[in-house]
Amino acid sequence: MYSTLTAGALLLAASAVNAQSLNVTSGYINYTTVTGYFLQDAASTNASGFDYTAVNFGLINQTYPGSTTELTQWQQFSAQVNALNAAAPLNTVYKVLFLGRHGEGYHNAAETFYGTPAWNCYWAELNGNATTTWYDADLTANGINQALVAHNFWQHELAVQKMPYPQSYYSSPLTRCLKTANYTFAGIQTPAYYPFVPTVKELLREGVSIHTCDHRRNRTSIHDLFPSWNVDDLSEYDTIWNGITAETNDAQDARSKKVLDSIFSGDDHTWLSITSHSGEIGSILRVLGHRSFSLSTGAVIPVLVQAQFLPSGPPPSSPPYTTSTHCAHPPVTSIGSLAQGCVCSGTAAGGIAVPIFSVSGDYPAGAGFQATDLNTPTGAGGASVTGSARHSTSHSTSTSHSSSSSGHAATTTATVTVTTCPILSSAGASGSHSWSSSYGW
Repeated sequence: MYSTLTAGALLLAASAVNAQSLNVTSGYINYTTVTGYFLQDAASTNASGFDYTAVNFGLINQTYPGSTTELTQWQQFSAQVNALNAAAPLNTVYKVLFLGRHGEGYHNAAETFYGTPAWNCYWAELNGNATTTWYDADLTANGINQALVAHNFWQHELAVQKMPYPQSYYSSPLTRCLKTANYTFAGIQTPAYYPFVPTVKELLREGVSIHTCDHRRNRTSIHDLFPSWNVDDLSEYDTIWNGITAETNDAQDARSKKVLDSIFSGDDHTWLSITSHSGEIGSILRVLGHRSFSLSTGAVIPVLVQAQFLPSGPPPSSPPYTTSTHCAHPPVTSIGSLAQGCVCSGTAAGGIAVPIFSVSGDYPAGAGFQATDLNTPTGAGGASVTGSARHSTSHSTSTSHSSSSSGHAATTTATVTVTTCPILSSAGASGSHSWSSSYGW
């Protein structure tokens, strides 16, 4: 039916979608993934090892109604999205979300180094070890490179494939996402009317757990890091993370629905970039009715979404959080039938619920750590771990990728000088370690 749309209707589509998304301010929004446009939509596409830079972000090569071969695949797809919006009822809107996972963080590296049982049940509940901090984890050198790969590929696609620029940018408030978004898009010459000025959304954060990598810094620190970004959605302190309770999948999905509702009801743009986390992107995909598709660190998945603004729907849900347990020492092993899977040494075989850290009494209630606590990792039994938390080495790292789509190819190289902190070796001495990680968080 879309082939019958006139050129005038296509040109008016953008203004039509603006009116649609803002006309409905209450009720229920129903989300559906529109399949058939991206490889990631198809059950036959294996998420393991999927390289979005090798396949045009996964956009399927196809012929669109009323299109010509003189247009790139992204230009044709963009016209198709405009056609969908032009033909949609007034309560329906179509948007394309580019869901990007942050680059590798020090918490990813630490989990690989210590192993998942020891990480989940002990180390993840600390701020770091004697040489590395993973509280609100920063990017590793590899994580920075992954974000630069995305930067270079975006530049290629915008220039060669003529794909639409993101019109709005959103990010999780956690440091690894803020920096990934900045490395990815800073320096790209965006249209003046679609500047790279992200909105930081509290509820785009990773699944809430007792891991300190999921505890964000205060709003002032985030504002100081990127002063031009919109942080109005954040309270000064992190009132969601408490180091004791964790979200269930149902609770996270309810949160993801809430943040999507906020974005779709308040943003009249069609092309949106969202930088978030493996677990949170997985939750967003569930809310959108998309098939499960696990992203490696630094990867991006585009999704065409239909949103219907309905007068009513299921009542909002607030599934309860669960109390998580951990070990006072690195655990013996882990099994799935126990909370966190922890099989602890000593008498607390099933794990303990008391946080390893001490919350200072003069810190605002519910806000979590004091800023000064971040520089003092604690070891087993609460003993302070001595050593330099700022030991670093500087080195340059480069990466290149090739992309082939619709007859176009690109090879880019990114070089960056970074400061890295090595994880403690298993013998307890400081040493460098090479990691790769596809875990969540």
